[in-house]
Amino acid sequence: MTNHFRRLLAGITLFVTEFALALTLGTIGVVAFLALGREVFDQDAATFDAGAFRWTRNLFGAGRQEWVEGVTFLASRNFITVVGLLLISWFLFIRRHRWYSLLVPVVALGSITLNLVLKNFYNRPRPLLPLVSASGLSFPSGHAMISASFYGLLIYLVQTHVRPPAWRWGLSTGLLSLIVLIGLTRVYLRVHYATDVLAGFMAGAIWLVVAIPLLKKMEILAKRRFGKELQAAEKQPT
Repeated sequence: MTNHFRRLLAGITLFVTEFALALTLGTIGVVAFLALGREVFDQDAATFDAGAFRWTRNLFGAGRQEWVEGVTFLASRNFITVVGLLLISWFLFIRRHRWYSLLVPVVALGSITLNLVLKNFYNRPRPLLPLVSASGLSFPSGHAMISASFYGLLIYLVQTHVRPPAWRWGLSTGLLSLIVLIGLTRVYLRVHYATDVLAGFMAGAIWLVVAIPLLKKMEILAKRRFGKELQAAEKQPT
């Protein structure tokens, strides 16, 4: 019972520490970057956003709303939650890679949390006359930010573990295309300005660049401090 409690405590401590530290540094980096980005876009944002509305309408066509809504659903919180839980289960019980089972929720939950912080920080209303119902604030786009961080994490996993070059680059290209496509659908549906989507992509990418190296460093430190407990957890049958 004591050993089981120590393993559980080691896992909880690792997760909480990783999440808190990554979220703090990620927030600082993203807010600083987007603050500069917003200054750049302020002068010409209205013209750029209006042109993007027209361009996406011409790109997808006027009668493609159902198909577009299907694509944008792939970055919804409900869908990402289900896929994230499946990934956690895969790494926890099948691949038995417990660091990845912590990495997935840290990246996903951190991205969602950080997006809410940024939305309230910038407090930008959504565009008028959206094609579908949407609540909350606009800047940065949550779908764009979550897709960049979550599917970006999948690209990292593919690049790390998929051996055949054709599969590795094919899957990575497909995931990158999906990220871009999700962002375009948000503009097409008029639930976000194009500047919201670009900011979401940037914020998600920065969060990922901050989180992955930091969590790898935390994994090394955790193994030094909780080495015996974590090794015992790895050998524990599930």
